[in-house]
Parts: sequence; structure tokens; C-alpha cells
Amino acid sequence: MIRSALASIYESEEGHVAPHIGTLSAGAGAIILSIGAANDNGMMTIAGGVVLALGIIGYGVIHHGTIDKDFYGRIDKLNGK
Repeated sequence: MIRSALASIYESEEGHVAPHIGTLSAGAGAIILSIGAANDNGMMTIAGGVVLALGIIGYGVIHHGTIDKDFYGRIDKLNGK
């Protein structure tokens, strides 16, 4: 029983798509940042940097909320906590 529970923890695919929202927004921010820098447009460069930073932070937050939280919850359940 424990072996099958551990196998399901390592093989589970749930929640792996949601964190990529942050990745996509970070990519969009990087593109906006580079376009703004190439065109010497300060506001576009700043906006791109902000979107890039929020995407990077958002990836970590969403990853923790969707994958890590569930993963550690299942480990705690197996350990009887």
C-alpha cells in the first residue's frame, strides 16, 4: 500500500499546467522589455520589466500553491501527521 502511494506521488501529473501561466507572462514581459529597450522607449521597457518580474514571482507562487502544497500534504498524510 505504501509503495503504491509513493508511486502515485512521483507519477502524478495534476497541477503541472497552471504554473506555466507565470512562465508565459514572463516570456511576454521579456519580449516587451527587449522591444522597449531596442526602440529607446522608457515606459515600454519599464512595463516589460514589471511584467517579467511578476511572471517570475507568479510562477513560484502558483507552483507552490498547485504542486508543492498537494505534494507535501500527501507526504504528511502518509506519515500520519
